[in-house]
Amino acid sequence: MPSRPSTHQYQAASVPRSHTGRVVDDLGLSIVSGRQQQGSLLPGDSELIERYGVSRTVLREALKTLSAKGLVQAKARIGTRVRERADWNFFDPDVLIWHARNGFTPEFLSHLGEMRLALESEAASLAAIRRTPAQLEAIWGHVYRMSVPEIAPQEFVRADLGLHLAIAEAAGNPFFLSISTLIEVALVAMLTVSSPVENAERLAQSVKQHRAIAEAIEARDPDTARAAMRAVVQKGIDRTKS
Repeated sequence: MPSRPSTHQYQAASVPRSHTGRVVDDLGLSIVSGRQQQGSLLPGDSELIERYGVSRTVLREALKTLSAKGLVQAKARIGTRVRERADWNFFDPDVLIWHARNGFTPEFLSHLGEMRLALESEAASLAAIRRTPAQLEAIWGHVYRMSVPEIAPQEFVRADLGLHLAIAEAAGNPFFLSISTLIEVALVAMLTVSSPVENAERLAQSVKQHRAIAEAIEARDPDTARAAMRAVVQKGIDRTKS
């Protein structure tokens, strides 16, 4: 049986390049994973400085970054407290990737699926109205790559993701591009749980459904494009639930 896609790409892509990034990544993942519990106080500055081997300036910059993501809140004479999950910025790419690296719970997958239904369906509809010839060519290119016989799981992920991001770009709305990480994490999460590559019939059906989106966008039919995208996303949700 073909191997399934993994979250290794998130682990590799999120390797911090600076001292500040390293502290942000470790503390952020610790918070999202629950190792540092909601409502708890982070260790004091001196302990964190010793733990990470960084300066006070670096630590403060890291805590400021985590605060901007909604994960922590600093209070004078009290310390830095982890905020409740409802306060976290789930559109932040790092927060999404930390969730992915921590593992995909059914609840997390369900919430991602609901966001895809709301956002990607409208993106497909707008793409049908606004796409350029070059954007349409890019969309079809990804469909053709998905159709390659005996495609490897990772290649299918790249082609599938490329198609969805190309549609988001063709929608002509910068807000859709700003949520590209959400689309990527959601799509890879669902393909990790259940990839159509593992079954020839399911793969053919998946390619057919994605082709229908491209055909509707080419025909400049927003309603059909919206419905076709909704069918693709819903199919992914149903697979993960089963």
